[in-house]
Amino acid sequence: MALTTPELHTARLRLRPFTDADAAPLYALHSSAHVLRYWDSPPWTEPARAQRFIATCRRIEEEGTGARVAVDRVRDGAFIGWCGLTSWNPDFRSASLGYVFDAAAWGHGYATETAHAVLRWAFDTLDLNRVQAETDTRNVASARVLEKLGFVREGTLREDCVVNGDVSDSWVFGILRREWHPTATPTAGH
Repeated sequence: MALTTPELHTARLRLRPFTDADAAPLYALHSSAHVLRYWDSPPWTEPARAQRFIATCRRIEEEGTGARVAVDRVRDGAFIGWCGLTSWNPDFRSASLGYVFDAAAWGHGYATETAHAVLRWAFDTLDLNRVQAETDTRNVASARVLEKLGFVREGTLREDCVVNGDVSDSWVFGILRREWHPTATPTAGH
């Protein structure tokens, strides 16, 4: 069953399907060692990776296993990152949440605002019961985003990632439909 990647709006952000025009800013985002220091794969070194990522976005939508949205700031139209649901399982009514934002966008509440909109779509439109997210245990800022959204830290995956020879642990977070508070929109910058 195919999914339709939504176009969502918040007060400050536009979440939309990826287009081929996103390849250059997407490559800039994913080629930054600083941005990806806690990611589970090394920074991109070839621009063609961006086109493959966009093609994968279309494929997972067609297969019905996920959807990823590009995130633009409304005030200037700048691409600042992306957010998505993957591993969507309609039988279990579950999916995994992930996001990446440009370093210049950090600390402004954009990740929280974006993930809140995606969770609203997940619970209201896709009728999910559970959304899971994982973050490197060193990525305290991402853990804070998840906790602000109502996620509960459920455990630790010990030494589950090795990126560029660096072994790291990940925290597993989950939020259930009954724990979701759609009216509790996180405030900007918090």
